[in-house]
Amino acid sequence: MDDASSASDLLDTLGDEQARALLEAAAVEPRSAKELAERCGMSLPTVYRRLERLEAHALVTERTEIAADGNHYNVYECNFESTVITLDEDGYEVQLRHRDTAPEKFSQLWNELARE
Repeated sequence: MDDASSASDLLDTLGDEQARALLEAAAVEPRSAKELAERCGMSLPTVYRRLERLEAHALVTERTEIAADGNHYNVYECNFESTVITLDEDGYEVQLRHRDTAPEKFSQLWNELARE
């Protein structure tokens, strides 16, 4: 996929009302697909389709949780902080800013300290 179609697909994904609702719900706290479906009033198949698109653009991350009874389930967390859309004579470019995870923040801090 070229950059233009990738940018277009990303904008289409962000333009989808249901995808945005899932992002908002997952931004509050990590949630299972079932919890997202209930919170957003969507069917599970719809949630999974939108999550697939959001994951393809790294807008959500998925991780496995273990319930008290030993069962495993996946939770989804918003990984999206902001976007910048630039338009010039060559077309447009979309830049995403992702949320930093604790290990990423530690690595950045460590690298900054090492430079001093």
